[in-house]
Amino acid sequence: MKSIYIYGSSGHGLVVADIAKACGYEDVIFIDDGDNEYPTFEEIQKNKNISIAFGIGTNSVRAKLFDKVKNSGFEIATLIHPSAVISPSVTIGVGTVVMPNVVANAKAIVGDGVILNSGCIVEHECVIEDFVHISPNAALAGAVKVGEFTHIGIGSNVIQGISIGKNTIIGAGSVVIKSISDFKKAYGNPCREIEDMNL
Repeated sequence: MKSIYIYGSSGHGLVVADIAKACGYEDVIFIDDGDNEYPTFEEIQKNKNISIAFGIGTNSVRAKLFDKVKNSGFEIATLIHPSAVISPSVTIGVGTVVMPNVVANAKAIVGDGVILNSGCIVEHECVIEDFVHISPNAALAGAVKVGEFTHIGIGSNVIQGISIGKNTIIGAGSVVIKSISDFKKAYGNPCREIEDMNL
């Protein structure tokens, strides 16, 4: 029986578990360090023959757990739902989850620990850096660059050639027609930088 651990048992983790099953994993086991019925990461240390995927939506938390899992010697799984349309020339990093009906086109580069959420579009030659979350139905036109730890909100649209900085949040439904700096909250139509991120 093909087994996998899902690190995180929240709603996002439930979706990742469904993707794992669609990818052929028969035995899906949640692990969670919270106060619940699931085993903690420390309790599975003897089972390093089972790979781990991440069911954590928050980029910074996902990155910390990614490093912990990697340094502990576990294999990190990359999950791509069978309904996703991925060009053969796309590069997808370790620990990334690609959800149903995603489209990623020619020569796009997707980093480690990324979430490409349901129905999002990543057009040709986009560069999505590590631990980014592209929300459902967001669309990135050609050659868009998104910096690490950035979150693109649900239903947002980004025109071609735009750069969005690292550790930035683009609010839901935004239309991005000019580049956005690092460590910003930005939203609207057209999208504007509203305030600095408090990190």
